[in-house]
Amino acid sequence: MLKIAKLGNPILRKIAAPVDPREIKSREMQRLIDDMFETMYDEPGIGLAAPQVFRSIQLVVMGCKGEDGFPETVLINPSIVYYGPDQVENWEGCLSVDGLRGKVTRPSLVRVNALDRKGKPLDFEATGLFAVCIQHELDHLIGKLFLDRMTDLSTLTQLEEFQQYWQKQPASVV
Repeated sequence: MLKIAKLGNPILRKIAAPVDPREIKSREMQRLIDDMFETMYDEPGIGLAAPQVFRSIQLVVMGCKGEDGFPETVLINPSIVYYGPDQVENWEGCLSVDGLRGKVTRPSLVRVNALDRKGKPLDFEATGLFAVCIQHELDHLIGKLFLDRMTDLSTLTQLEEFQQYWQKQPASVV
C-alpha cells in the first residue's frame, strides 16, 4: 500500500513532470501502476493520480465497477483535447481530502490522448462518471483539487452529513 498525500502537502499543488516513454515498461513503473491500483481500491476510490502517492509524474489509474462504472484505465502523459459543450454537476470527493464532499460542475464529455501502461497511444472519448473521473484526476497533474473547481462552497459537506442528507445522489471518490 502506498501512502496518500493529504490536503496541504505541497506535492498536491505542483505541476507533474511527463513520464519518459522509455521508462513505461520498466519494472519500477509497472510496479508503481500495480501499487496505485491496489491503494486506490483499498481506500476505496475510483481514481488515483501519481502526485497523490508522492510521485510528481503524469500517471493516473482509474477503475469503477458497477452499473455506471468504467474499466480499469491507465493514463500516462494524458491531455484532454476536447471538452463537450454540456455540463454536469456531481458530488465529488478525494482520497487526498479526507471526509469532505462537494458539488463540482464539469463537462459531461471529454476526448483524451494519452499512453497506456504498455506505452501505446490512446485516443478516446469518455462520458458520464468516467469523464468526471478523468477531469478530476488530470487536475491532480496540474496542482488542482476538486475544491478549486467548486463554484458554490455551500455544498461543501462533511462525510457524515453527506451520508445522512445527500447520499441519494452518487458521490465520486477519486
